Amino acid sequence: MRARMGGQLCMETGVTTMTIAADSTPESAGRLKRELKAAEAKKRAVALLLIAPLAIFLLLIFVVPIGALLTRAAQNPEVVNALPHTLGALSTWDRKTPPPDAAYAALATDMTVIADSDGMGALARRLNVEIPGYRSLVAKSARAMPFVDDNSKPLQLTPAQFHAKFAELDERWNDIAYWQAIAKNGSPYSPFYLLASLDHKQDAFGHIVPTDPDQQIYLAVFSRTFVIGAAVTLFALLLGYPLAYWISTLSERRANLVMILVLIPFWTSILVRVAAWIVILQSEGLVNKALVGSGLLHDPLALLFNRTGVYISMTHILLPFMILPLYSVMKSIPPTYQRAAVSLGSHPFAAFWRVYVPQTYPGIGAGALLVFILAIGYYITPALLGGPNDQMVSYYVAYFTNVTINWGMACALGGLLLAATLVLYAIYGRFTRSSLSLG
Repeated sequence: MRARMGGQLCMETGVTTMTIAADSTPESAGRLKRELKAAEAKKRAVALLLIAPLAIFLLLIFVVPIGALLTRAAQNPEVVNALPHTLGALSTWDRKTPPPDAAYAALATDMTVIADSDGMGALARRLNVEIPGYRSLVAKSARAMPFVDDNSKPLQLTPAQFHAKFAELDERWNDIAYWQAIAKNGSPYSPFYLLASLDHKQDAFGHIVPTDPDQQIYLAVFSRTFVIGAAVTLFALLLGYPLAYWISTLSERRANLVMILVLIPFWTSILVRVAAWIVILQSEGLVNKALVGSGLLHDPLALLFNRTGVYISMTHILLPFMILPLYSVMKSIPPTYQRAAVSLGSHPFAAFWRVYVPQTYPGIGAGALLVFILAIGYYITPALLGGPNDQMVSYYVAYFTNVTINWGMACALGGLLLAATLVLYAIYGRFTRSSLSLG
C-alpha cells in the first residue's frame, strides 16, 4: 500500500515537474512579458485619464495664452500690412543708393489707403521706434494724400514726379535712412524686439550691432533685477534658516502655533503690506522715531524710495517662502545624527555644520529657487518703495503694456524673464538629481 502511494506520489511529482518545465518554455515567457506590458500600459492609461482634466486646464489657461503672447515678441506686421506696394518696389533695392522713383509712387498709393485707418497710427509708432521723429513724417505725409491739383482732383503723376512731390513735402524723404527703416521691416517676423531687449539692433543691412550708448538700458535693468533678486534671497535665507531650525526643535503644538504666525502675512494683500512699510520706514515712521528717540541717531535715515526700502519690504514678504521648504526638510532630519557626531568627539558647531547643514541642502535649494523666482518678477514693491534706479524688468513690462501699448517689447522682456526662470529650474533640477545620485 505504501509502495503504491509512493509510486503515485512520484508520478504526481513528475507531472508537476513536467508542468513547471512546460510553463517555462520561451512561448510562455513571451506571453508573460506581453501580459505584464499590457498591465503596465493599462495602469499608465488610467493615470493619464486621471490627470487629463488638470493637464487640459493648464494647457488652456496657462500654456496657450503664454505661448500666444511670446509669439508677439517676434511679430512685426505693422510695416508689412501698411506698405505692401512700397515693400514690393523696394524688394530689389540694394539699400546703399537712393531708392527708385517707383518706390515713391508706391508709397503714395499705400499712404492714400491708410490715411484714415488705424494702420497709419501703428505704422507711425513702429517706424518711430526705428528713427525718432518718423511718427510726424508719416502723419504729415498721410494727411497730404492724395496729391491733388488746384481743383482738388487727384494728380496723374509719373514716378519721378511723385519723387519730387514727396521731396517738396518733406526733405526727410530724400534721406536714405528713412527708406532703409522701411526696407528692413519687410518681413512679418523680426528679432527686433528681442534684440532691443538685449540692447542690440539690426543695421540697415540686417547685421546685428549694439544700440547707441544712450539707448542701452535693458541689460542694466536685467542685471539690476537679478542683483535685487539674489540679495533678497540671501537676506531671506539668513533670516529664515535659524528661524526654521528653531521651529523644527519645538514641540508639535508650539511649532504649529509659530507656523501660523509665519503664515499670517499670506492673509494680507501685498499692497497693504507695502503701504504698511511706507508708514513704518518714512522719516517720521516708527523705525526712525525709535532710532532718534533712543539717541542712536540725530537725523532720520533715508529708508524710503531707495534700494534699502525695497530690500526690507521684499525680504519680509518673501520670508515665508523660504521658511516653509526649510522647515519641511529640517523636520525630517533625526536629531540623533548630531548627538552621535558629538559623542564621537566632534565639536557641537562642527557637528551642526558638517552633519546637519548638508542634509538641509534640498530645503535651501528649494527655498532659494522659490524666493529668487518670485523676487525677479516683483513690480508693485519696487514701484512704491524704490527710486528710479530700483525699478525691475516687470516695471518696464507694465509700462510697455499699459502706457505705450507696445506688446512686442513687453512680450520680449517677459519672454527673456521667463527663459531665465526656466534655466534656473533646469539648473536646480540637475543639481537635485546629482545630489540624489550621490546620496
